Amino acid sequence: MSIYKIKVGIIGGSGLENLANHILKSRTEILPQDIKSDFGLPSGKIFLGTISGVEVALLSRHGPDHKICPTNVNYRANIDALKSIGCTHILASTACGSLSESINRGQLVIPDSFLDRTHSRIGTLFDGTSEKYPGVCHVPMEPAFHPAMIEVLTQAHKELGLDVKNGGTIAVIEGPRFSSKAESKALRLLGGDLVNMTTCPEVCIAKEAGILYAAIAMATDYDSWRESDDNVCVTDVMTVFKKNINKVTDMIVKAVEIIGRRQDWDKDIDELKDLIVSSNCSNFNLHEKTQN
Repeated sequence: MSIYKIKVGIIGGSGLENLANHILKSRTEILPQDIKSDFGLPSGKIFLGTISGVEVALLSRHGPDHKICPTNVNYRANIDALKSIGCTHILASTACGSLSESINRGQLVIPDSFLDRTHSRIGTLFDGTSEKYPGVCHVPMEPAFHPAMIEVLTQAHKELGLDVKNGGTIAVIEGPRFSSKAESKALRLLGGDLVNMTTCPEVCIAKEAGILYAAIAMATDYDSWRESDDNVCVTDVMTVFKKNINKVTDMIVKAVEIIGRRQDWDKDIDELKDLIVSSNCSNFNLHEKTQN
């Protein structure tokens, strides 16, 4: 018998703002002001419902009508809000630029690492502003995305028969502007396979909150590095995303179903919680004082 009641948070990125209307059963909603968080308001309403009998909570990362730019997304409030209503897992979607010849437009990728090139964001819950998250937490970010959740997404695309690339590094830029050609080429040299503007600090904060997190990335363009291609623009990004949105939706629905089928999440959740405790300097110092 599982100790934890499973609830899956779904964070929709560009093009998935209206996902709740299509995939949730028994839909209800929570207004941002009705969610208590020490970090302010989340991006918008949280839609509650079920998928294949599993409780889910869906949040649009950029808010209604994509009004919040990547830097101004309140990542901490979003994650803390999902945690406060009981989310144990998060599935995130993200539109990305491809930095690789092997990743084509419309290709889905399950990333397993990131390269953080942002510079104007608060990247931790443990900064002394919330009593819920005391001390300083030096959380390890390898593995960056939770391995069991990556397995779920891998199983999902196999059951659906979709062509999805397993593994890849997302380079995360500040935005909202796209990269220059020189920057795009530099990100390739640094090991990036994809580039986006939102994975960091979202993935880091989810881990600090003790939530099992994984992402479904879609390549919508080739950023600015490819000599034979037009440079990236919003119109082209959204066109490609809308053509392939059903694949992302199907992946999310199938992944939630698989999460619900699995009965042994307690170990993964407890291990992550223990990791956060052992990474917190205040707990270490307390232990030292007790020993002395």
